[in-house]
Amino acid sequence: MSDAAQPTAAEVRAAAEAVKTALDRHLAAVERRTGEDDPAVYEAFNELAAAAEVYDELLYDRYDEVTPFEIPGAEDSLPPYAGPEEPNALSVLIRRDYAVAEPQRLLAQAQRIEAADDEGAGGAVSDTVHGALGVLFGEFEADEIASRHKEFGLEEGDSTLWVLAADEPAEPGEWLETPFEQADPGRVVCRFDVSAVFDELDDGDDSDDEDLVDEIEDEELEPLDADRR
Repeated sequence: MSDAAQPTAAEVRAAAEAVKTALDRHLAAVERRTGEDDPAVYEAFNELAAAAEVYDELLYDRYDEVTPFEIPGAEDSLPPYAGPEEPNALSVLIRRDYAVAEPQRLLAQAQRIEAADDEGAGGAVSDTVHGALGVLFGEFEADEIASRHKEFGLEEGDSTLWVLAADEPAEPGEWLETPFEQADPGRVVCRFDVSAVFDELDDGDDSDDEDLVDEIEDEELEPLDADRR
């Protein structure tokens, strides 16, 4: 960019202070969190992400330097909001991914459910992973499975929740055949994402860190390059 369009040093400094403030607010929200999906933590996370992005851009424009932080851009993948200012209805779309980490545990839990059901099929349905999943999700609400997934031999993957604005509530049965076909990104009021990518910084394994410390001994450790969070 041209020199005339470059941010001033004061603007970069102000952006850095905004990151510090957002970082303090995020930590405070985490310390006060009331549950795994505390909306205050998500809000503070998004504020921190926005402040870090502004600082990163200004730092690069002014000094041709970058930060080691990168927030996966869930919001950046959405178009500008184009829904009604005051929605009369809304749809909540949720996706949660799991790995079947312990099939035997899953089968045992499904068979236990069937055994407790007087009208069960005597284990015939739950003899396969496919059948066991049907028993499990037929017995428990999705939120309960999410909170107890380890008991059922499942391992959490990524998850996302979209809140979409609607003009009017859908008619009963209107979208059951294609429930996700009309998920218009332009009507997303807010979204919340959970992924291991938010938590993992690839700085190398512990042995590499120990070797690096041995090499530098008493020298000051330079910041390590890390994947941006």
